[in-house]
Amino acid sequence: MLISLFFESLPRRDQRNWARVYLNGLVRTNGKKTIRNIAGTGASSVEQSLQQFISKSPWDWTPVRRSLAQYLERTAQRPLAWVVQPMVIEKAGDRSVGVGRQFVPQLGRTANCQQSSGIWLASSEASFPVEWTLTLPGPWTSELLRRRRAGIPDTARSLTPVQDAVHAVQRMAASWQLQRRPVVMEVANTDIAQSIESFAFQDIPFVFKVDGSLPVAFGGAGRQRPGPHVAPARELIDSLRSQRRVVEWTRHGRAEGAVTLLTSAAILATPSEDRPAPVLATPLLLMGAWTEAALLPSEFWITNIGDRPLAQLFLLAKLTDRVSLDFTETCEPVGIRDFEGRSFRGWHHHATLASVAHASMLLTARGRIPEGCPGSARPAATAAAPMARPATPPRLPPRPLIPGQSPRREYSR
Repeated sequence: MLISLFFESLPRRDQRNWARVYLNGLVRTNGKKTIRNIAGTGASSVEQSLQQFISKSPWDWTPVRRSLAQYLERTAQRPLAWVVQPMVIEKAGDRSVGVGRQFVPQLGRTANCQQSSGIWLASSEASFPVEWTLTLPGPWTSELLRRRRAGIPDTARSLTPVQDAVHAVQRMAASWQLQRRPVVMEVANTDIAQSIESFAFQDIPFVFKVDGSLPVAFGGAGRQRPGPHVAPARELIDSLRSQRRVVEWTRHGRAEGAVTLLTSAAILATPSEDRPAPVLATPLLLMGAWTEAALLPSEFWITNIGDRPLAQLFLLAKLTDRVSLDFTETCEPVGIRDFEGRSFRGWHHHATLASVAHASMLLTARGRIPEGCPGSARPAATAAAPMARPATPPRLPPRPLIPGQSPRREYSR
């Protein structure tokens, strides 16, 4: 079923058969999901065919990912947002595509690694990666020999991980025929101004997690202190502590409740070092959060969504916790980090199939995929057997009022 749904863009039947074999291997193989382990002991011909299919075959991964995203919008628990989740893959050598020694904010240190981002369709119940970016350090685009060996497209450029993710979201919004949903992601100070402008240009709603040191412009003309003024986000939010609201909620994957204090401030823009603050048609909101016992605010977000209660915006921002949980419990076990090839094409082929495997596992666990698919109780079809489309699509469940809401009441004061 999954092969006929997502891989109908593959031009040849043998490609669709090898997609089935690889997908089954990602779900069922124990240990690291390398091509050799998926092929099995002594199956050299199978290993060679899988190697050809993943690393060299010229099939386009974008239609597969687009089909996956469209299917999930119809069948998964009602999605609430697109969440950008960074992924770091540490490497020992220097030949894997995109690898290099670079500072990684998620690790807090310099590492020899690949940096990538997954774009996840997320609800309060589950999340699914549907698009991936692979960040290419400068040498991978400037050195012609290295670029040719890895098969890096001529259009690929060296950008920051955030810039790569922003461009991917823009492409999805422009051509994937998906419903417009908020984009939740963490953005470094150096990328924030460009990210806001990029999404504002396409009218894409966003919730950006930012550092408390980010300078923000706020206020207007006044008799005493004519504006606008510029101050760090942390300082502005802390000055509004008397206006805090209390929100009770339940952390994703945990049974116990949590208490967070929230406040917000309207801001004009985020000025950068090389240019003044841009004038935006859509006003921005800076949101800050304290944990229950904290003296100072510890988390900060900027959003262009002005028609939702503060509690809902906060719970949208916390969908990153849902994605982190599903990444650890499902996406890593199906081998998203395990590709050992050296080609740009191979990396994206592997990430695409791992995304389908992830969806298969979660949807099967929730009874939303017919039996016979990878991860279901019944054995999957063999590599040569045709797989039929489902007769009718599953029905959508009712939409929850607020994602992640505690059984206790959410309240403000």
